[in-house]
Amino acid sequence: MEINMGPQHPSTHGVMRLKLKLDGEVVTECRPMIGYLHRGVEKICENKSFAQGQIWSDRLDYCSAVANNLGWAEACEKLMGITVPRKAQYVRTLLAEFNRLASHLIWLATHALDIGAMTVFLYAFREREDILDINEAYCGSRLTTTAFRIGGIPQELPEGFEQKVRTFLAKFPSCIEEYEGLLNENRIWKKRTIGVGLLSAEDAIALGVTGPVLRGAGVAYDIRKAFPYAAYSEMQFDIPTKPEADTYARYLVRMEEMRQSVRIIQQCMDGLPEGPIMAKIPKLLKSEVNEVYHATEAPKGEIGYYLVGEKGGAAPYRFHVRAPGFMNLQSLPKMVEGSLIADVIASIGTLDVVLGEIDR
Repeated sequence: MEINMGPQHPSTHGVMRLKLKLDGEVVTECRPMIGYLHRGVEKICENKSFAQGQIWSDRLDYCSAVANNLGWAEACEKLMGITVPRKAQYVRTLLAEFNRLASHLIWLATHALDIGAMTVFLYAFREREDILDINEAYCGSRLTTTAFRIGGIPQELPEGFEQKVRTFLAKFPSCIEEYEGLLNENRIWKKRTIGVGLLSAEDAIALGVTGPVLRGAGVAYDIRKAFPYAAYSEMQFDIPTKPEADTYARYLVRMEEMRQSVRIIQQCMDGLPEGPIMAKIPKLLKSEVNEVYHATEAPKGEIGYYLVGEKGGAAPYRFHVRAPGFMNLQSLPKMVEGSLIADVIASIGTLDVVLGEIDR
């Protein structure tokens, strides 16, 4: 039998359609069908100024707007040879790690809800609201933040910001323990995730998979360590990995990543340097003839921006995004073919897909 799952299915996490061939309850073939949310973002950015492109980066993975902002700003800075002040680098790192927490919390909430764990959804959204409050305190926006500017950050940290951050850091580790208390040894959660959605390290590397899905297969690759950017070269943190390469392993990797994000945020607050927050740049940003590829470690994996500049150009001549969700989605057929149809839901959740980024 051939059936369609989506594009209106709530567990496809957006307008994604899966064309499934079934033998009873067993999936024999899976073909992801995408493009329902395509807006032509890359072509639009080629007709916008570099500063305007920053706003469009928010609208890719709208759960990871800050991470997308950072990649765009740094790619433009690389293209134009701009050096960002150290204080701005620290603030960027701090906000990027808060974004990682917010993204992982919405992943945890929706992934658990897909499998039937309602309580975790409510708990995770409770802390995510606190993080969005911190976003709002800094830049006035909660979801699509446009948090940075090419050359630095738009403003100093506001009054009371440090207290908000430290209050959150004091309570959040116990919240992670609370989530794990609900799930780690929950027999339904373990039956639905252990041995489900298997993706070996060899297959993950061959398919270009990055982020927690790759690290959940035992590969310790993280761009923050491999090719440090922002202030990550000054931070002490570990790269969590698990060799089991299943849905449960990827869950444990993301939970440990949240603890490492707390460590990084703490170091950013404790070591925040003094000094300027913006580089000296002209009012109208123009590029030279040049091309760059700049990759950063977004919550879902490697997001890369390829920019081509032209002499005196106020907009990129060419722009392309290497979206982690798009690359990671290639692994879904490998994960689900030969599994039960119920396991498709767990496998989609473990990829943490956002169709705004995949379709662009």
